[in-house]
Amino acid sequence: MTTPRRPPTARSAARLGAVQALYQLDIGGVDLGETLAQFSSRVGGSNFDNGEIGEADFKFLRDIVEGVVREQKLLDPSVDKILDKDWPLHRLDATVRAILRAGTFEIFFKDNVPARVAISEYVDIATAFFDGGDEPGFVNGVLNAIARQRRPDEFAA
Repeated sequence: MTTPRRPPTARSAARLGAVQALYQLDIGGVDLGETLAQFSSRVGGSNFDNGEIGEADFKFLRDIVEGVVREQKLLDPSVDKILDKDWPLHRLDATVRAILRAGTFEIFFKDNVPARVAISEYVDIATAFFDGGDEPGFVNGVLNAIARQRRPDEFAA
């Protein structure tokens, strides 16, 4: 029997919303401003496991989405260095791509967020989308490798 998940915090909800917005940008080719406007006015439900974002910290959500878009030319090659050369980022599932981009952005640019916290949050998001699949472990492995390279001091014994 699994324990029910606690409701997400405003930052957790923002991360989930950011992943959804990044997915929408990637798949739908929708404009960044339009996507952010949709998320700012959206009333999210509170069922995190069903992809509802709850009360999100919209500023944090916007920072992540705008940051990923702005820094994508740095982030994508950094993720690709971790991945198998036959399975680069662009070949992965779009949801996994969005999760990895958002997590990598936080690890690179949100020094006020401990790397382990960012990793845990994005693994939770992967679990919400892919419960029972291999994706949460995959996300954990990739983000952990990136964090250990980018922030080695946080992982020193």
